[in-house]
Order: sequence, then C-alpha cells, then structure tokens
Amino acid sequence: MKGFVQGLGFRPFIVRLARQHQQKGSIANTNGGVTVDIEGLPKQQQDFIDSLNNRLPPHAKIESITITSEPLADFDNFQITASTSDGEQSAFVLPDIATCPDCIRDIFDPASRYYHYPFTSCCHCGPRYSIMIRQPYDRSQTSMAAFITCSDCGRDYQNIDNRRYHAQTIACPECGPSLSLLGESGNLLAEKHDALIAAIQQLRAGKIVAIKGIGGYQLLVDATNQQAVERLRLRKHRPQKPFALMVADLATAQQLCIINNLEQQALSSAAAPIVLLKAKSCGGEFIRPKATEVAPTSAVAPGSNLLGIMLAYSPLHHLLLNKDSGLHTLVATSGNRQNEPICINEDQALTRLSGIADYVLSHNRPILRPLDDSVVRLINDKITVLRRARGYTPLPLTLKTAMPETLAVGGQLKNTIAISHGKHIILSQHLGDLDMDATQQQFQATLTDLQKFYQIAPTRIMHDLHSGYASSLFAANLGQKTHPVQHHYAHALSCMAEHGLEPPALGICWDGSGLGTDNTLWGGEFLLINSQGFERYAHFAPFSLPGAHKAMQEPRRAALGLLYEAFGSCVFEREDLPFSAQELKLLRPALSRQLNCPRTTSVGRLFDAVASLLGLCHINQHEGQAAMALEMSATSSASDQHYDFRIEYTTPIVIDWKITLEQLLEDIAHSPVELIAAKFHNTLAEIIVAIARQAGQKTVLLSGGCFQNAYLTTKAAKRLKSDGFAVYCHENIPPNDGGLALGQLLAAKYIG
Repeated sequence: MKGFVQGLGFRPFIVRLARQHQQKGSIANTNGGVTVDIEGLPKQQQDFIDSLNNRLPPHAKIESITITSEPLADFDNFQITASTSDGEQSAFVLPDIATCPDCIRDIFDPASRYYHYPFTSCCHCGPRYSIMIRQPYDRSQTSMAAFITCSDCGRDYQNIDNRRYHAQTIACPECGPSLSLLGESGNLLAEKHDALIAAIQQLRAGKIVAIKGIGGYQLLVDATNQQAVERLRLRKHRPQKPFALMVADLATAQQLCIINNLEQQALSSAAAPIVLLKAKSCGGEFIRPKATEVAPTSAVAPGSNLLGIMLAYSPLHHLLLNKDSGLHTLVATSGNRQNEPICINEDQALTRLSGIADYVLSHNRPILRPLDDSVVRLINDKITVLRRARGYTPLPLTLKTAMPETLAVGGQLKNTIAISHGKHIILSQHLGDLDMDATQQQFQATLTDLQKFYQIAPTRIMHDLHSGYASSLFAANLGQKTHPVQHHYAHALSCMAEHGLEPPALGICWDGSGLGTDNTLWGGEFLLINSQGFERYAHFAPFSLPGAHKAMQEPRRAALGLLYEAFGSCVFEREDLPFSAQELKLLRPALSRQLNCPRTTSVGRLFDAVASLLGLCHINQHEGQAAMALEMSATSSASDQHYDFRIEYTTPIVIDWKITLEQLLEDIAHSPVELIAAKFHNTLAEIIVAIARQAGQKTVLLSGGCFQNAYLTTKAAKRLKSDGFAVYCHENIPPNDGGLALGQLLAAKYIG
C-alpha cells in the first residue's frame, strides 16, 4: 500500500483489522509505503480489504494498493515486523500534526503519567516531518532515536489496545525530551517543569521569551501587555507589520474575531495554521472582553481589520496557555531576525535572537528542518494557503503521468523549491526572501535535504527568467542543464498544477513584478496558455517607477510615475505631492530622461499608486502594506460602481487606465475613500471580464500576489462565473511567489 500510511497508527490499525478478520501474517514499513502479508480464508481476506478504506485512522490515505498471491507461509499470528529500506522512496510523508484531544486530556490529568509533560504525543499526533532523518518512518530514523523508552513507555508501545501502540514519538518525563530555560547569555536558569513555570512567570512579567516549538523557535509575549508587545516590535525592527496571536481554544478565538465554519475548520485542523480573521471591532479598536483583553490594534495589528489567529498546537503551547498560567492570549511570531530564516537550535537562538529575547525556553529534541507557521485566509469561499510550511509540507501533488526527475528553484521572494518524484511533485516549506546570506544558506541546505530525503538526482533545473535572482544564480552554478521560465507563466502553471488542468487556459497573473520576455517588468498579464508555452494576450499600459527598487518600497513613487504617464511634466505643478522640494528636484529630471525609471505593467504597483493617491500609505513599512490598506478600505463599502477604462486592440491588447485615473482623481475631492477604493477594485474585476470575453477561452486562472486580495478575487471570480467561465483560484498552493517553483516544474512538461 502507498499513500499516507506511516506515522499515524497505520500498522496498529492493520494489526487490529487482521485479527478481526482472522488473518495471520505481518506488516512492515518500507521506503515506498507498507507491505502486508495476510493468510486466511478468502472471504475474510476480501472483507479485510473492503474494510481498509472505510475505517482508516485519522489523516491516513491509501493512494494505491498492489495485490499479489503468494504460496502459503503458515504464519503463527499477525505482527509488526522490522522495516525495510529497499526500493523507491515514498512521496507520501506526513507533516507535523497538532496535538490531539486525547493527548491534551492526558497533559491536564493529574492521574496520567503524561501530566504536564510538554512532549506528549501518540499515533494520531505530534511531530513528523520536522524530526525525520530518512524513510521509512521509525523511531531510529528520527531525532527521537537518542531517547530510549522507559519500561512504562515500552509497555504502552507493545500494548495493541493502547493508542500509543507502536507510536514512534512515545516519551514521558522519565525517558523523553525535557525543557531548559536559558538566560540571554545561555546560562541555565531552570530545567524540566521548573523551566516551564519560570517561563510563564517571565511572560506574565512582560518579558520576551523565545520558545523552541515544533518547526523552530517562536518569540512570545503576553498579548494583554501593550508595553511588552511594543518592545517586541521595537526589538524586531517591525514597526507596523501585524503580529499573529496564539490562543488556547476556539472559544477564545471567537471572542476576538468573527469566524465562519470554514475558518473554524482551518483553525481546528491538524495543520493548525495561522488563520487571517476579521477582528471584532468597536470604535476603531478590537472589542476587548475581560476574558480575552489584548493590546489595541496600534500594537498588535496596526492599520488592519484582520487578526492572524492560531490555536495552541503543541503540548508546550497548551501548558503555557492553560487556565492556571494566567496567560490566555500570546503574541507568537517567528523566532528570527528580519528577513532571516527561523532558528532551529540553541546556538542559532542565542546568537540571532540576542537583543530580542530576554529568555530562551529550549529543549533537547533536535529539529531537523525549519518549518515556519503556515498562514491561510478565506478567499472566494475557499481556505487559501498564503504561506505553506508546518502542517502542510511535504504533502505532495499528484500528476496524471510521471515526470523525469526535475528540480525547480523558485524565485527571489517567498522562495520555495520543488522536485518531481515519479507522478508526484513535492514543494518545500516556505524559505523566505533570498536577499540575505542566512536565507541563501538555508535555501541550499533545503535543496540538499530534499534530494537526500527522496533520493533523487534531478537531470534538469528550472528557474526564473530573471538571471539575477539568487535562485537563478544558484541553478546556473549546479553544472546541469537549466531552463528559464517566465515568471507569470509559472504563476499560471502553478494554478493549473494544483487543479490538475491541461492547456488551453487563460491565465490572469497579477503581482508586483516579474521579468518579461521583452526584458521589462511585467505584472498585469493575461496569458493564453497552450501546450507549447504561452502567448501574451493582453496587459496593462506601462508606466515608470522612479527610483526602480525604491518605488517598490514607496507607493508614493508609483503614484508619481502613474501621474507622470498620464499628465506629463505638469504633474510637478501639483501641490499635494508627498515629496520634499529636494526630492522633487531629483525626481523630475529622472522621469523626463527616464533615468533609473524602469517601465512596468504591474497591477501590484497600480494598487500602491492608488493607495498613495488616497493618502492611505506613502511608504510601506512592510511588504504589501499599501495594497492591504486599499483592500481594507474597499471592504467598508457595499458599492458595485466602477470606473471607465479603455481597451486598445493591438497585439497584444493594452488596457489603458488613464480615464480610470482621471475619474478616480475627480472622486477624491468629494467621495469617501472607502467608495473610491471599492470602485477601483470593481474596475479591475470588470477589466478581467472584458478581456476574458475577448479571449474566448472558458477556462480562467487567477494567480499572482494580487489574488491574495480577498475582495478582488471574490469579485472577479463571481463576475466571471456569472458569465459562464470556469474559474480556478489557488487553495493549497500560495498564489504569491511561494507557488512559483511548482509552476516552473510543470513547465518542464512542455519543453520536452
């Protein structure tokens, strides 16, 4: 059997099923799945096989079964036998699983030997991918190998009626991992349960504590302590980017946010991601009932009506947030410095988090690969993954036909790596932006890890068309055949791969920027996808970005470029430009001579420009801040009005936004910002429908970072569907650059 059949009590399940149907034989883990021998009466054997799919353990999934007949072996009983390491590696490796309700009950039951034990797990929960050295999944192949089970754990492990029967992570206070609390300099302050109590005391005192979680370190502070939250913000150089909150249970989350059924399912799922939820608000601040009082929006999530909420997903989290700790809501953010990968061991934590964390709550179970918290959001009535890491990685995608072993190295931002493995594609965890040396080192380590873990030797390398990206440079240095893939084509293919689609299709790919085949910055693209590649069918009229990269950080520069494109040098006569006289003195000749002013068709920069024109954000303090502010304003209006636009029927078609801009500027004088923002979003949806009608292709894909915008995506998808189009949006793969590697990999199918 192949599929998700290891690390979730599958072998114990098969033992019980075999005994129920009076079968003798054995089951063993293999590199490729599990091998089962059953010997007994044919009718009972068929009943055994029929029962397999109907009574699987939680999270188990059988992808395929191969059945052969063998001569009788005269087995004495049915038992679990030693794993074998022969054959092809399985693509089905379970991600880390949030603590199950039974284990939560154990850690709060004074009669249980797991009482207050922060590493409690069973067959149905606990770390998996973060601790696996290699396949098959056995304790000896994980970072738990060093912890020799005590006699009590040994009895549970051998007891078929115990849910820890053959649980590879089984451990208790007598034989398992333990906590230690360290000071800033690494000095040991407390151990085991005393370390937990001391960490809780320091959190209650307003201190910043770095804790070693499942996939890496997290920085925690008491969310009810505004001074502590602001201190964390200051130390992490994160002036305005929202923090995530961790709460003990769903009831606490419901006091803070409006949560529908789909969002509730995501929060409570085994993946336990951060879910972006609409905050309950009153007078511009969160409603703060006494039971869950948190710091105001200015500290936790400035300028946002969304809160990132996750439920406690490990025993340690549950113990920190239990009713006796005095803590009920924690700010929980990645344990890293800005733009660096998350720390996974004590040396990294004590070095990189020095000056940020006051204390480090660590433990001695090694983390083998960094896995940040995943982030999801409800978009177009679907839970959409925006950052894919812990809980989702390394779940594979299944192809209709097998591919040669191929590696795709992704882009520069929100980098992920992808490999093909037979009929399966494995996408790595979120690695981050490749601007820093530390992240580039993690990129290389992850590449080595994936190749070793799945035992593949790729014969070709796919990378972004931009040769200056760190990922592209790395691909060029591997000494193998490389293939560049245009950025937005990869976006479209990633959506197709996720939904198992084949060409033809119309890919609507909008983002901040990506290098086009004409060596300009694309970002507002309509691509006709065919079996040989793509045709650039339509795009937005280009405009200049004064200062190039600076314009990506300063929406006011995108606004100036937009105004200059529409009105020429007379734009400098406006008195409302958010620049100093000295800045304008430099920008005017730069635009007139097109010095360091690259041209772009980017809808992402269009969002920035409009946000600046409306006074919502002139300089981004974090990525996407201006676009988020514009979306938030739009959601406050129920208007279906939109602006006019023109279509120039050239080859490719060009969308002229000048009349849109003129009407928007007229509105600024007499209309509320919320209405203007809604009309702008609605205009983009109308443009999408108009071009889709013209293209005549009924399968439409929405991909790229702009489609993280729930208002835009929902509005566009609704309009398209009402016009008879089949619309595909991202769900399990990020629409942003986190999905590029998947699209690059699929491009290998069409280049031969």
